[in-house]
Amino acid sequence: MRGIVTIDGPSASGKSSVARRVALALGVPYLSSGLLYRAAALLALRAGVDPGDEKGLLALLETFRVRLLPKPEGNRVVAEGASGQEDLTPHLHTPEVDRVVSLVARHPGVRAWVNARLKEVPPPFVAEGRDMGTAVFPEAPHKFYLTASPEVRARRRTLERPQDYGEVLRELIRRDELDRAQSAPAPEAIVIDTSGMALEEVVARVLSHLQD
Repeated sequence: MRGIVTIDGPSASGKSSVARRVALALGVPYLSSGLLYRAAALLALRAGVDPGDEKGLLALLETFRVRLLPKPEGNRVVAEGASGQEDLTPHLHTPEVDRVVSLVARHPGVRAWVNARLKEVPPPFVAEGRDMGTAVFPEAPHKFYLTASPEVRARRRTLERPQDYGEVLRELIRRDELDRAQSAPAPEAIVIDTSGMALEEVVARVLSHLQD
């Protein structure tokens, strides 16, 4: 596989898990754009920067020289601080980050910064996010969009984190509204509703299209 595969979709639709498995099957790296947005949100929370302050966010990203490392075992996000390099990855999936990451991702400057980091990686690879097939890699020959009902996605998220189902469902619906403009599928993308599918089935469906 010499090209780019994009896998987009709303929060908790299974993008990261599917992208990781598909990339492994193809023998290529996968890129998680969401981790870079989450890194920006985490740094803003730590520094007390308003998620609505685009200039402040961009200053943080440049100061800490945030980078995405697409390693075979999974993506890592690192930052350069006063005490050296820090791996931010273990701190990126928390309810606090969940609540502000969509606000951070709305800024054109932050999106441009994330896109530039992703484009530094030479293909082939599998890229997952919300607008990989539309804004970041429109030239990609293979585009997929994963979706599922909010209820299914909320149940999946509660298996990953110790949160109340009702709270998670409300947060997902709120994020869907905030991400609506960024998260539309590319016209040529293959849309897969994963609501009633196991992870292995989704991966097999994607790979079957790639082999056609």
